[in-house]
Amino acid sequence: MASVCILDYGSGNVKSVFNLLSTLIDDVIISNEPAKIANASHIVLPGVGAFGTAMRKIRETLPMDALEQAVLTEKKPFLGICVGMQVMASRGMEFGEHPGLGWIAGSVEKLDVNDLPLPHVGWNNVIRKQASPLLEGLGGDPDFYFVHSFVFNLENPRHMLASTSYGEEFCSVIQHENLFGVQFHPEKSQRTGIKLMKNFLSTT
Repeated sequence: MASVCILDYGSGNVKSVFNLLSTLIDDVIISNEPAKIANASHIVLPGVGAFGTAMRKIRETLPMDALEQAVLTEKKPFLGICVGMQVMASRGMEFGEHPGLGWIAGSVEKLDVNDLPLPHVGWNNVIRKQASPLLEGLGGDPDFYFVHSFVFNLENPRHMLASTSYGEEFCSVIQHENLFGVQFHPEKSQRTGIKLMKNFLSTT
């Protein structure tokens, strides 16, 4: 049975993610303690806000040695949500250039929406690019709930599981080995969000 540690650097939507996961499994905690991270089978990093601020708070509040041991060395499944996905990038270009975690090569840049409103807020469909356990059973082009102005531009397109269109086509789901990321908010996406989180819990 999966056990989940949700990391909290003050991102604002941690409780909603906890509430969703608690409907699926019993063993869910919100903690930054190294021992809790070490004992969990799955790790989730929610995120709301600007890239640079998020990275500063992550460096200040998360035990990076323990986190990288669990995620990069032991290869525990990791899911980044919204800004939690973006910070895996090499760098972010929101309010200046800021270094990211550097776990997946690429940069986070402003979404080119043409004449559409920004931020991109609301339901939009996700277009599958390749098969992955994370997207199993979701049907064709499922809808998820988005709130963002910046997107993850991957250096390696093989890391893109799905894309979404809003002014331009952008990466909305990523995977590199045990690292998963979604630009949308599963915790606000009702049935499709629940199914995606079930899929994540099934990964090993």
